Amino acid sequence: MIHHLKTLPEHYDNVLKGFKKFEVRYNDRDYKADDTLILQEYWHGKYTGRALSARVPYILNDSAYCKENFVIMSIENVTVLS
Repeated sequence: MIHHLKTLPEHYDNVLKGFKKFEVRYNDRDYKADDTLILQEYWHGKYTGRALSARVPYILNDSAYCKENFVIMSIENVTVLS
């Protein structure tokens, strides 16, 4: 499944540079391993036009580590789309 998600510029840049290798999200989309995230930079109520894709190889969904209804997804194979 492909998920289109908004992301702030600071997070977008850190994913792009390889520093941020995870996403923490409210699990309202039933995220699964092997999903693709399309991270679209969003700033002051508008999309900036920058986007990247990332594959989700692993999801942590454990109440000992995550808030209720939240997941931590590792991301890899980051590719700039625009």
